[in-house]
Amino acid sequence: MTTTTHASACRSGEIASGRTTPVLDVVIPVHNEENDLEPSVRRVHAYLAGAFPYPFRVTIADNASVDGTPAIAARLAGELPGVRHVRLEQKGRGRALHAVWSTSDAPVLAYLDVDLSTDLAGLLPLVAPLISGHSDVAIGSRLAPGARVIRGPKREFISRCYNLILRLGLRVRFSDAQCGFKAIRADVAAQLLPMVEDTGWFFDTELLVLAERAGLRIHEVPVDWVDDPDSRVDIVATARADLRGIARMRRAFAAGSQPLETLRSRFGRLA
Repeated sequence: MTTTTHASACRSGEIASGRTTPVLDVVIPVHNEENDLEPSVRRVHAYLAGAFPYPFRVTIADNASVDGTPAIAARLAGELPGVRHVRLEQKGRGRALHAVWSTSDAPVLAYLDVDLSTDLAGLLPLVAPLISGHSDVAIGSRLAPGARVIRGPKREFISRCYNLILRLGLRVRFSDAQCGFKAIRADVAAQLLPMVEDTGWFFDTELLVLAERAGLRIHEVPVDWVDDPDSRVDIVATARADLRGIARMRRAFAAGSQPLETLRSRFGRLA
């Protein structure tokens, strides 16, 4: 893993590398996103610099891109204060998030999908309960009351079916596992990440299930979300992987192989 980092003097919401530790590290995992990467990163950076009241960092987590993504990411890291580029030689969104989150010095960690389908106005409500210490994990939800969602009937049906399967198969209470708009406290991530096995799209679902089983506080934020018609996600392959992940977790819970009591004790939460 290699890192390219650039920072300049602090102004509102920005960090000077080595002088100010960011309160929030926003990770954008990417794989072959040369078309969307630059406008998305510039939009996120401009939003945080103008609206976020704490020092921040934006980390581009490039997992094994073979197009122009690495060069664009390096250029952005050299140009925009508080932006860095992390390169991983193996593919996997979960692998990228695990690598960056486990080494970040920020007390609050988040991630956004590069398509920015979720309105950035939800970012401060997402992370505020984590900054204050009220909650442990926060998720954007397209299914919570107050959410406004624009997407086709096929993806709506698939999303609702998946979340129903999660509720039936793993008895989860959170409403939306798949929205690419999540955050976690770093001290909680340090305990949970070693327990997460998946390195792909099931990564954040597994993290959420473990957090809930451990009695951690999951804060849900209703979001405004617009479907990206150019999304490259292979829905069928992702669904199969998710079902395998659910089955694996059911077996693990049945065998009692996850040290959830340790987490409950560590954070003093009740299940």
